[in-house]
Amino acid sequence: MNALNVSAFNDQVRARRQDRRPLPSSLVEASGYHGLMTLRQRPDSQASPTATRRLRQAANLLNGSTLAGLAVALAAGARITRGPHGLVIASGYRWRLPYAHAYTLGNVVLCRGAADDLLSRPALLGHEEKHCSQYAWCLGLPFIPLYLLAAGWSVLRAGNPGTANVFERRAGLAAGGYPVHAGRKS
Repeated sequence: MNALNVSAFNDQVRARRQDRRPLPSSLVEASGYHGLMTLRQRPDSQASPTATRRLRQAANLLNGSTLAGLAVALAAGARITRGPHGLVIASGYRWRLPYAHAYTLGNVVLCRGAADDLLSRPALLGHEEKHCSQYAWCLGLPFIPLYLLAAGWSVLRAGNPGTANVFERRAGLAAGGYPVHAGRKS
């Protein structure tokens, strides 16, 4: 086999290999690739809940924020379904406040539209999932007054509740539908 055929063979082996075990040393490229693939690189690593997501689920259940989210969803007449990554999707939220396409209480993502609409927007769903983790870090419902303080600060600094809000910035401004640049300068 010449060098070109070996390289093409290595590419085919890597493309077809599903179990992600190390390649035999005879198939290792000179570039330093050793056939190992980390969990972060695996394309299917998002399919099952990771230990971090399970820990977040447990924390938000224990701190009461997920139960509060389910109570609000039921009171608002939302339809509750299981979502990806340990999330609960409450679609058809009808109350006037808060005015947002979607918002989070614990591991419950409440949205005004259908669950399929939210699931078709992976950036927004990822944004809301980051808020779920923020609930866990803030030990549950204390996240709400902290978030409101951050939103008030953002209104004073930027003219909107998201641009200068530390929670929204960490969750991703663009994914949450917030302007990236401040509207006001102080």
